[in-house]
Amino acid sequence: MIKTEKILHLKSCRGRKVRVVREHYLRERVPCYSGVCQADCVNDGKVLPEDLTHYVVPDVGVVVDYLEILEFRELQGIVFTQTACQAVQHSKGRRQYNRLRNLLKDPRHDCVLFANEFQEYSYCLREKGESQEKWQTRCVYSAAVWYYNHLAGMMDIVMITEDQEAVAQYSCLNSGVYVISVQEYLQNFWPELQAAHELYSSISQALQEKEGEGKEKEYAEHLPAEVLEAGIKSGRYIQGKLKVSKHRPQTEAFVMMEGFSNKSTETGWRVLVHGDKNRNRATDTDVVVAELLPKSEWRWRATALTEGQGEEKSGEDNGSKALPTGRIVGILQRNWRDYVVTFPPREGTQSQSRNSQRILAVPWDHRIPKIRISTQQADALQDHRVVVRIDSWESTSFYPNGHSVRVLGRAGELETEVQTILIENCINELLFSDAQLRELPANSLDNPWKVDPAQEAERRDLRESHLVFSIDPKGCEDVDDTLSVRSLAGGEVLELGVHIADVTHFVTEGSLTDLEARSRATTYYLADRRYDMLPAVLSADLCSLLGGVDRYAMSVLWELDAHTLNVKDVWYGRTIIRSSYQLHYELAQALLGGERAEVPELAQLGPDEKEAKLAQLTRALKMLTDVGRHLRAQRDRGGALELEGLEVRAQLDEERNITALVPRQPLEVHETVAECMIYANHWVARKIQEIFPHQALLRCHPHPQQELFGQLVEVARAKGFTIETGTNKALADSLDQAVDPQDPLVNRLLRMMTTQAMPQALYFSTGAQSRDQYYHYGLALDRYTHFTSPIRRYADIIVHRLLIAAIAMETGAGPGKALASNKELQEMARHINQRNLAAKQTQKLSIELFQCLYFKERDPQTDERCVADAVIYSILDDGVLAFVPEYGARAPVYMKNREGQVVSAGQDGSCEWQSGSVRRYPDRVTTTSSRGTSTFRLFDHITVRISVQSTHCHADRLNFEVISNKPYHSAGSQQPRSQGRSQLVQEVVRLAEEAYQQAQEKAARRPRFSTEEREFCQSKTPNLYSLLEEVRELALMDLEMVPQVCATTA
Repeated sequence: MIKTEKILHLKSCRGRKVRVVREHYLRERVPCYSGVCQADCVNDGKVLPEDLTHYVVPDVGVVVDYLEILEFRELQGIVFTQTACQAVQHSKGRRQYNRLRNLLKDPRHDCVLFANEFQEYSYCLREKGESQEKWQTRCVYSAAVWYYNHLAGMMDIVMITEDQEAVAQYSCLNSGVYVISVQEYLQNFWPELQAAHELYSSISQALQEKEGEGKEKEYAEHLPAEVLEAGIKSGRYIQGKLKVSKHRPQTEAFVMMEGFSNKSTETGWRVLVHGDKNRNRATDTDVVVAELLPKSEWRWRATALTEGQGEEKSGEDNGSKALPTGRIVGILQRNWRDYVVTFPPREGTQSQSRNSQRILAVPWDHRIPKIRISTQQADALQDHRVVVRIDSWESTSFYPNGHSVRVLGRAGELETEVQTILIENCINELLFSDAQLRELPANSLDNPWKVDPAQEAERRDLRESHLVFSIDPKGCEDVDDTLSVRSLAGGEVLELGVHIADVTHFVTEGSLTDLEARSRATTYYLADRRYDMLPAVLSADLCSLLGGVDRYAMSVLWELDAHTLNVKDVWYGRTIIRSSYQLHYELAQALLGGERAEVPELAQLGPDEKEAKLAQLTRALKMLTDVGRHLRAQRDRGGALELEGLEVRAQLDEERNITALVPRQPLEVHETVAECMIYANHWVARKIQEIFPHQALLRCHPHPQQELFGQLVEVARAKGFTIETGTNKALADSLDQAVDPQDPLVNRLLRMMTTQAMPQALYFSTGAQSRDQYYHYGLALDRYTHFTSPIRRYADIIVHRLLIAAIAMETGAGPGKALASNKELQEMARHINQRNLAAKQTQKLSIELFQCLYFKERDPQTDERCVADAVIYSILDDGVLAFVPEYGARAPVYMKNREGQVVSAGQDGSCEWQSGSVRRYPDRVTTTSSRGTSTFRLFDHITVRISVQSTHCHADRLNFEVISNKPYHSAGSQQPRSQGRSQLVQEVVRLAEEAYQQAQEKAARRPRFSTEEREFCQSKTPNLYSLLEEVRELALMDLEMVPQVCATTA
């Protein structure tokens, strides 16, 4: 080991330059992580394969500017130097550095990190007068030469750089070490990787445009990091995440403060940022630092439907206080992501750019500003959706600069719009790889899966002793959970069992399948497809607790006092089960009601045996129902909330095509199953938290902020109800009393609005929160987690591993593999929370897309299906927000148009536009015209005409136009209310089938997929696997609120 010195030039917290001299130790033996190595290096972790033709060593500039190209999985054998990684950290910030670190950790990418600055023969001392860029290039080249010599010339080394001087200087110095440009490398080694070529061209053009920008400032410069940090500590500045308004993106944004309870109550929990200049180049979700403006400059939040109206209202006019208003003075963390943009017609951009190849692309997301793209395909990409990334936003530019990544397709086409939704929510729709599928066991007619004798010896066998059954929606394939209940000790004890698929037996921690599941975090459900968290051989077969087959399970068994149902004992462990019945909700409810229902599993039995088994099943269902009632009553006494959402389910035929979308009828068996699952989640949470108090994954639902209940309280008061929001118990009781006998929809609407006021339930590590923050507000439980759905939620897989480790700890065996630390678990919880929110938002946007597709082809003036009954649930300055239960849709209803005309209702209720005025009251909005005064009150039923508002660059939206202030009564009102949904979905499926046929025609011209690819394809047909099982966030979401997760979504 050789000791030397390393000189660093740093900045102090006050901005002064400081020269720091540090000891630096060089070693002869540093791991090379190559499979070709003959020097016995200690290569722990990833190792580069030895069957490659060459290794690639990217220069610092390539890693900094072209990292996206190096992320292609086709590029193998990449050696990242320590010099390049440190340059990324210093020049690109923490986010890009973490992206590089994750790339190096990911076993799916063939790349390694070489600590060249600690290797005795590759380390280069910086020469006097040598620029940093030249020194870094020399360091990387020295590392490349060391690699070639270390591997004894058995592997050629290619160094790629964008520095042409370096190419000329180093390309001929050593045989076997080649120095070429990135473009030459792609052309010579990857000529068919077209996506990489296009990405390189796009990034290169963006970098050239950045160099040629003007110097005149359009925005104020951001303050230095040390000034921001000092200002935050002193209280002068406020730190938070920027949330741009969806409906007033040009003028309205909020800095959402974290930990505001410890701050001054004067500012509350958010700060309004009004206007583009005050936003100072910050984009949605950036972590920013804001400075409050003087109180004289504070503004009121807009309360009109149309942007530009209602923004200058005084406090006396709208009955509210001015909001704390500020301006952005710095950005702590950029949270840029992939954005989908549309290239507008050239006529609309020529005047805004001196270069015809520089296009102002319009993002699909209204909250994102236009992005300047440099491209040579401007004409070809008109009317297309394109994925872009932002590179920079200088103070001299009105718009950020970016580069295109790939083209999705023509705007308006179904597949393009679906892909847009996925990209906007950061969802990668890649199929499972062959390497991942090879990890999994096979199950076929020729090679059926069987229970392992070793597992049979270790597990508790319940196949003969317990009557196990599942209750799920019709057609369910991924059966996560089953139940059992039986009487013991002469009827004095009841044994309740919850048996969950043992996914962790098949998904080993750290395996490729596990890493992919961790990345996805959840199964994503769209209106015409799904993207599973696990391959189908697990989710729909070996892990699914199907009827009549042996399966591994994780079970919780309670012994309950038969009279009081108090817990006498509880057992946790791995089991083997065989589900006797695979029931659906309606069948189970029919059996509970004493109806004669056909159970498929009993169809082949004789009359006597069939009757006996049916009686046994019915008894079990009734015992289970009694237990469920007791559990619910227990939680009700603690203050559990019963919240509402629009819950519908897809009705599927034998080929898994949807035939109707019908509202899920509230059955008692739904609540019974839910209570058993909640009970299991609660007891597992207790177990893992007691054994691992600082590293257990739980799920909390924080107490809501009282300000968020304002609209709910006002709306209820307008109807004569009082809503108490002090505690969850008071809230639950007041909601139970807020019932209108004439209109049951009123209570549903109030419960839906309560759902919207709730914060999102979140996963967390117990070591990151204090004990009093474990509480689940909606469920009224002191500890809660997710254990019951490991097929579709990665959080449940983590909890299963914790439970197995806890059981092992109690038996004295130890936890086995080291558990994740509190910090690692908290980071994983943050990732899962983000993915869950993305999944719910994706499902919502997908449904809205299909709603628009249904109405887009219809003439709203003549088609009676475009006329529906709507309920007013919110009052705004120039209109109302209305909800159409028939289609599960909500939209604004304007009472005043851009021409200044207002809606006027005649004697018969029919409405038309006339000159007049509109006035808002707390519980109603009135319009005055020559026909008189028309009043629209909260909870009024009105008739609306539904049409689609199409925009070129953004998603289509439904538009409601009031045509009568009276409820709608159709000629066919005697038909079931679900008829509209059925027609909507059938039409959507027809469109999806047409798209599928086109895809099939294209596929016929391509090489056939392998057997494994066909077998594990994510979505073979345009059918719906599980559409809207629970879609609480669809209903009555405030236009300005970020979508929230229903409190009772366990």
